[in-house]
Amino acid sequence: MRHSDFKTALTDHAAKLFLGVLFGAVIIVALLNLLVPADSALHVSSYTVTLLGKYLCYALLALALDLVWGYCGILSLGHGAFFALGGYAMGMYLMRQIGDRGVYGNPELPDFMVFLNWDQLPWYWHGFDHFGFALLMVGLVPGVLAFVFGWLAFRSRVTGVYLSIITQALTYALMLAFFRNELGFGGNNGLTDFKDLLGFSLQADGTRVALLLASALALGGAFVLCRWITGTRLGRTVMAVRDAESRARFLGYRTEHYKLWVFTLSAVLAGIAGALYVPQVGIINPGEFSPLNSIELVVWVAVGGRATLYGAVIGAILVNYAKTVFTGVMPEAWLFALGGLFVAVTVFLPQGLVGLARNLARKKKQPDQEAHHEPA
Repeated sequence: MRHSDFKTALTDHAAKLFLGVLFGAVIIVALLNLLVPADSALHVSSYTVTLLGKYLCYALLALALDLVWGYCGILSLGHGAFFALGGYAMGMYLMRQIGDRGVYGNPELPDFMVFLNWDQLPWYWHGFDHFGFALLMVGLVPGVLAFVFGWLAFRSRVTGVYLSIITQALTYALMLAFFRNELGFGGNNGLTDFKDLLGFSLQADGTRVALLLASALALGGAFVLCRWITGTRLGRTVMAVRDAESRARFLGYRTEHYKLWVFTLSAVLAGIAGALYVPQVGIINPGEFSPLNSIELVVWVAVGGRATLYGAVIGAILVNYAKTVFTGVMPEAWLFALGGLFVAVTVFLPQGLVGLARNLARKKKQPDQEAHHEPA
């Protein structure tokens, strides 16, 4: 991996366009929220800022899945687990920041522990009163879980639908575990009632805008990182493993090592997305581990276009915007609409919206080339 590879990933046309649109839109939204009066037609509400921030977290999660599914051929149905673990790590930090401002006024124990008659803080909660430690756990916990799981699965050469089922079983098992009150993570209610982050109120407009900007920076940085990886020799080897793993193994490549590396990195990115998501929505509960969430994530990537990176981002934002609209107008019909969308994309748009746009651009370009080469 050379410095020139990273420079190319940062300066190529697609990356510059993506980053320009991303940061341009976020800066405009931030300015319209902070500087334009609330009674103006141009004002962007704090609700919209939070909603956009949530979409960007979902986009980062979709980007993480596209890296491992689109470029490595691993269809993970458990990435929601890594997202939720990163969210819980941040939620534990936010709970420790409440202190004696909770309902029961206990400076050490979160309210749900006082309610359940816990007499001391569990050992695995220690350290989460420090922001740096929480940030470390945001990446370390999902990364270690993905590494251990991937080492066992890829070493045993579990592939295809069997691997997908195992990843889904993993997230389902974690969901059942986190629902238990005795585990010490809030049980069914999860972690909520957060007050502030680094001393700044989570209800303040400035904090919401700062979280939006942090989400955009994380998404932009992850996009450049993934684009760099896929453009290097490592990325080309990973794609070779995706397309012909047996041949790559025959040529001497330890394919399980490449798959494990990409899978672990993808899990860390998913954990970062979860950590940014929690302070913006104000809650994290075991429902985030639901296998349905991981399946929905696959739909986002498929709609946008697999193995494109920016297609995953587009798919995540469009599908979640549609979800926001449909769940407000026809909440009972959303799951049917989501299932129909996945079937339609699979049958009619196997390359997603990005693939459709590329095909249309190619067809438009061909007549122009034919006209240019036509003899006078």
